[in-house]
Amino acid sequence: MSRSTMSVVSVFVLVACGAPKEQHAATKPDASAAAASAPTSTTPASGPGADAYQICSTCHQASGEGLPNAFPPLAGSEVVNGPVEPHIAIVLKGLTGPVTVKGQTFNGAMAPWESLSDEQIAAAINYERASWGNSGKSVTAQDVAAVRAAVTSRATAWTADDLKKAKLR
Repeated sequence: MSRSTMSVVSVFVLVACGAPKEQHAATKPDASAAAASAPTSTTPASGPGADAYQICSTCHQASGEGLPNAFPPLAGSEVVNGPVEPHIAIVLKGLTGPVTVKGQTFNGAMAPWESLSDEQIAAAINYERASWGNSGKSVTAQDVAAVRAAVTSRATAWTADDLKKAKLR
């Protein structure tokens, strides 16, 4: 891969997966535009919520396996298979700093997706919770709305420690 191609790919990954909130908001007018710009190699095949998951697949991949040393897997993830509130809170406000998933530590940043509707977030989360052998409880748009209301004043991405202490309902 040439240097210029690598630079373009790096910028795309940063914008889609971990750009600062101000830059991210300017590059993501709505879910359909972000999904349309996702590489076809990461587009999920089908199923309820697959369209909403396209945004997530840019980093976490269509397989849900993430990218080693960069983006954590969702397949078999403790968050995806655990209580719904932390999963919703992460999607809404993003996540930064070290996090351990399936015994491996990742130290990056996930962009917030709070500009998506409650329905879009619920669809993406349900796709994650029903795919790749996961068995997490389903999420409703009302669940997303309740967590959104509880964390509305939060201005920064979560850290793993903050998330453990947070009152999410």
